Amino acid sequence: MKDLIVVATITAKEGNEVVVREALEAMVPPSRAEAGCIRYDLHVDLGNHASFVMLEAWRDDAALAEHEATPHFQALVNRIAGKADVQINKLNQLL
Repeated sequence: MKDLIVVATITAKEGNEVVVREALEAMVPPSRAEAGCIRYDLHVDLGNHASFVMLEAWRDDAALAEHEATPHFQALVNRIAGKADVQINKLNQLL
C-alpha cells in the first residue's frame, strides 16, 4: 500500500501571518516524531508570504487519525482558528 499524502494549504488572514507561521513551525518537530509520520515539511509561498503549504506523508489513514488526535495538532487548530483559511487535500499515489 502506498503512503497517504496530505497537502495542507494554510493562508493566514491579514495581520495574522506571524501567529500562523509560528504555530505551523511549532508543529513540525512533534509531528515528525510520530511513529506513523514519514514526511512533514513546511513551506512558504514565495509569491505570498501569508500562504503556507505543509507536505505530509503518513503510513496510512490510521496514522493520520492518530496525528489529528494529538495535543499538538489540537493546539494548532485552536491557535489558528479564525486566523487562517485551511484547505486539505488527501492523496494516494497512482504511479
